[in-house]
Amino acid sequence: MIKFILLVNKQGQTRLSQYYDYLSIPERVALEGELIRKCLSRTELQCSFMEYRQYKVIYRRYASLYFIVGVDSEGENELSILEFIHTLVETLDKYFENVCELDIMFNLEKAHFILDEMVVNGCILETNKTNILGSIYLMEKASQ
Repeated sequence: MIKFILLVNKQGQTRLSQYYDYLSIPERVALEGELIRKCLSRTELQCSFMEYRQYKVIYRRYASLYFIVGVDSEGENELSILEFIHTLVETLDKYFENVCELDIMFNLEKAHFILDEMVVNGCILETNKTNILGSIYLMEKASQ
C-alpha cells in the first residue's frame, strides 16, 4: 500500500505531496527533509529503491522533478511502483502537453485531481490514461 507520494525539484523543494496515512506536520517536514536529501545525493548508477524508516522508498527522476513514492516495507513490488510512477508521468505529460515543474506549481489542484483519480486511500485503482483524463476533461467542461 502506498503511504506517500512526493514530487520534488532538483533543489529539494517539494512541489506536490500526498499522504495516505496520518503524519503530523512536523513529522512530514522531517520525513521530507531527510528523504529528499537521501534521494538527491544518490547517483544515477545507484538503485532507485531504498529502505527508509519503516518504508520502502521508490523514486525516479524525470527532467527536473523527482517522483518519490513510499510504500509498506513488506509485500509491495518495487517494479510495479516504478511502472506506476512512469504511468503518472505519462498521464501528466499528456494532460499538460510535456509537463514541467511550473505546470505542477501553477496547476496544483489539477495535478492532485489526476493523482486522486489514480490512487485512492493508498491503493492504485486506475492506470488507464484515457479514463483518468476523461474525468478531468469532463470536470473542466462542466465548469465552463
